[in-house]
Amino acid sequence: MAENAKTPTSTTWTAVQAYTLAVVCLLLGMAGGWLIRGSQSPAAAPVEAASTAAPAPAMGGGGMSAQPTPEQLKQMVDTQAAPLIEKLKSDPNNPELLTSIGNSYYDAQQFPTAVDYYGRALKARPSDAAVRTDMATAYWYMGNADTAIEEFNKALKYEPNKPNTLFNLGLVKWQGKMDVQGAVADWEKLLATNPNYEGKDKVEQMIAEAKKHVGVKPGTPAKPLPQ
Repeated sequence: MAENAKTPTSTTWTAVQAYTLAVVCLLLGMAGGWLIRGSQSPAAAPVEAASTAAPAPAMGGGGMSAQPTPEQLKQMVDTQAAPLIEKLKSDPNNPELLTSIGNSYYDAQQFPTAVDYYGRALKARPSDAAVRTDMATAYWYMGNADTAIEEFNKALKYEPNKPNTLFNLGLVKWQGKMDVQGAVADWEKLLATNPNYEGKDKVEQMIAEAKKHVGVKPGTPAKPLPQ
């Protein structure tokens, strides 16, 4: 949005704002690199880095820019989530509502808020490996690789062969801790336990790339994934 554009001050959400948020959330997903949402199909997972993602289409008329500021985006997401938050007042422990709100904030890169709602959802339903995988991924994007790995491992206690969890765990071990052996072990388990995995070629490519760094000492921080 242009800097002189009015920001919404009520629950009114224009079609332009809704479209802008949808475009930005799509690009943020692409910018997330290789990580996959807990319930997402690997075939639909983004693989482009931020530097190669296509720019958002220009919004015609009035000089509106392609992407709002973080503050404007947060306000739009707050407005989007408001009806769900209102419903939550009468059902504060509803895991579906809490997860939906968490997803809205996750998609807008409001990761601390997403973690809060995911955590509340998991108190009501701790065995939800998909939600815990998303919470772990949010921790990673917040720069906390150790907590991300801890939460991925908790998710695997409930679903030991969950492919998206193994995929993300391996990537965080590699990129966040330079634990090549651990990453490769997770990805090889993924392929062994999910022989029809749609992202098999991608995983094999990552295994080959990670093995090039076998000589790097485990625990040495690697450059974080682009966001």
